Amino acid sequence: MTEPLLGRSLDRLEDVRFVQGRGRYVADLASREALHGVVVRSPHAHARITAISVDAARRMPGVAAVLTGAELASDDIGPLPCAVTSIPMTTPLVVPPYHALARGVVRHVGEPVAFVVAETTEAARDAAEAVVVDYEPLPPVVAIAAAILPDAPSIWPEAVGNIAFQFNRGEIGPVEAAIRGAAHVVECELVNNRVVAAPLETRGAIGRFDAASGRLHLTASAAGAHAIRDLLADRVFRIGREKLRVNIPDVGGGFGMKNVLYPEWVLVLWAARRLGRPVTWIGDRGEDFTGSAHGRDSIVRARLALDRDGRFLALDTRVFANLGAYVSTVAPAVPTMAMASAMGGVYDIPLIAFETKGVFTNTTPIDAYRGAGKPEANYLIERCIDIAAHQLGMDALKLRRKNIMRRFPYSSAMGLSVEQGSFAHAIDHAATAAEGFKARQRRSRKLGRLRGLGLACFLETARGQPNEVAEVQFGEDGLIDLKVGTHSSGQGHETTYARIAADALGLPLERFRFRQGDTDDLDSGGGHGGARSMHQGGTALLMAAEGLIENARRLAARLLQAGVDAVQYEAGMLRVAATGQEISLDEVARASYQLAGDDVAPGLAHRATHLCDRYTFPNGCHVAEVEIDPETGEVRLDRYVIFDDYGRLLDPRQTLGQVHGGVAQGIGQALFEHALFDAETGQILSGSLMDYALPRAGDLPAFEGDLTPDFPSRANRLGVKGSGQAGAIAAPATIMNAVMNALAPLGVRHLDMPATPSRIWRAIQAAEARSRQRADTASADQSS
Repeated sequence: MTEPLLGRSLDRLEDVRFVQGRGRYVADLASREALHGVVVRSPHAHARITAISVDAARRMPGVAAVLTGAELASDDIGPLPCAVTSIPMTTPLVVPPYHALARGVVRHVGEPVAFVVAETTEAARDAAEAVVVDYEPLPPVVAIAAAILPDAPSIWPEAVGNIAFQFNRGEIGPVEAAIRGAAHVVECELVNNRVVAAPLETRGAIGRFDAASGRLHLTASAAGAHAIRDLLADRVFRIGREKLRVNIPDVGGGFGMKNVLYPEWVLVLWAARRLGRPVTWIGDRGEDFTGSAHGRDSIVRARLALDRDGRFLALDTRVFANLGAYVSTVAPAVPTMAMASAMGGVYDIPLIAFETKGVFTNTTPIDAYRGAGKPEANYLIERCIDIAAHQLGMDALKLRRKNIMRRFPYSSAMGLSVEQGSFAHAIDHAATAAEGFKARQRRSRKLGRLRGLGLACFLETARGQPNEVAEVQFGEDGLIDLKVGTHSSGQGHETTYARIAADALGLPLERFRFRQGDTDDLDSGGGHGGARSMHQGGTALLMAAEGLIENARRLAARLLQAGVDAVQYEAGMLRVAATGQEISLDEVARASYQLAGDDVAPGLAHRATHLCDRYTFPNGCHVAEVEIDPETGEVRLDRYVIFDDYGRLLDPRQTLGQVHGGVAQGIGQALFEHALFDAETGQILSGSLMDYALPRAGDLPAFEGDLTPDFPSRANRLGVKGSGQAGAIAAPATIMNAVMNALAPLGVRHLDMPATPSRIWRAIQAAEARSRQRADTASADQSS
């Protein structure tokens, strides 16, 4: 092989089997002897369970078991743990018990109350209908603003005022002093709306138990096999980790919500151990809406101080973050450490004070969703800048350019060292993309429409779980196995990892076999999340491939009776230059199965650990143009332009695909998506795709723009920066800035996401009413 594979756009290897229907998802893997589980869920947001009657359900045909919280307690099954309890909080983190089946009280609609297991899914559903649960309703509270009121219903007695924690970073004293002395102070309150991840594949799991070995085996649609194994083994089942295998097959999308430990993972394993047969549970779309972790949902109050020239002096940020009814797996990290790392965006803000309070409500638990804290931080600063520009009569683009970081490495007020960035470069491109807007705006006005231009920069702190493990080994069949501790849910890892190994070893792509998501393959791994896979896992795989070459050189030296230093490797051949002797890598690999020793493992296997806690800093500037029909409030996204820096591009087309997917989800949050709960009953009002609006192809324009490969990261040997989350970080502010720019001539000053037609229409009506009232007042004054 002569031409490197990395850096070029090539077709993805996994797409062939996917388009041919040969993908293997959890629902494809249930065995014939498997039982089928159905979860009985609470119809109440907050209620006391006074009785559960299961006798009739247990007598129904085909039913193997009907399990409740009483059996869960008798079998000493522990609650679902929070995985991030070591965050340095200002007040102690309150983590109430989160049992796989409710005990005593239910705290959100959809909370599991009983688990019915039967020979078929239909029999289990019928039996679930026969389970009778008596509830004593309690007053629910679903909104952050209501939950923190002094007289709000208490969700957990140990959480005073429904506050789970307080987190502070930065000194408020200097910030307050800077605000008092500032020429301008801009204040704003912003809502980051709750969203549903809605992956194409709903969650599902299969639990197995081997009585002979006493070993449990979970197969799940998830994103981090090792983290799930560790939490289940250590905290829930309280068994040795070697007694639990977790494997993850193909996954049809996750966006963060599949990183979470769920009650159903516990239930299928527990039931399989009790019944001695595999147990399968496949969630339906409704269960994904009420039982899978939601994202975002926070209120931010901020003050931005500027001097007379428009330079930023200080930022004071107060956040109330909805946790839902329980503290989910990594939920506390999202509005604290993750959000803090990106606070201030690409801007040089000398002083920042950041405070977050986690709030319990009677809603589905919140956890990581694409970007996890970074979109919230970016939305805050980018909306604040546009509000400041409007209030102070400044050009929003010039205000941004004036305040970007310029000297690197830059030490942020939040304690992060930003290695480098192409911020000015991206803004310049965005300015060019915006040229001609005034003419387009005039054309829209002639059609009776409002046209708005929005711009937003972003800076992501991409790392995810630090460190990663990879192993490369020749199989006895001649294929080379690549084992990595990350996991793909559609990102194309099967192709990209193989290309890293192919370039490192100088072998054809078809020689490699990719393996992921199995704790029996690797004993550790960080899984998916935080745009980390190539940064952490790609580097680990490169190190493992280099280690395999070194193993081959050592064994080749023995076979060729030469010194190791004399053996050179190139494109599948090992040679001793001085003697002309050579041997192929395949021959050496086959020999390793007979001659393996302390210095060389069978298959020349080499496992490498990439020890790295450094961030990469994807960044860029996005531009959007929208058209609004003032008669209906309908928004049409006319243009969306991207200028981003992801360091070295291993595959430009795959990178763009990741960015476009993130942008689409950010557009969804800005214009369409909102998980709503009824304030009186706690019922979810947008609990299906009939009521919850996702963006469709017709809602999205053809994305424009370019990626800049000129600023490789120094945080890893590949020079890459994470691209999986960035689009969802930049898009919400970009879209909302465009919407507000379009509405500004009418006097609309504030609108929260999502900017739906009804919200926009009501805002226009209110602005027009204010305008008429002012006109009437002025007329009355003139008459008097």
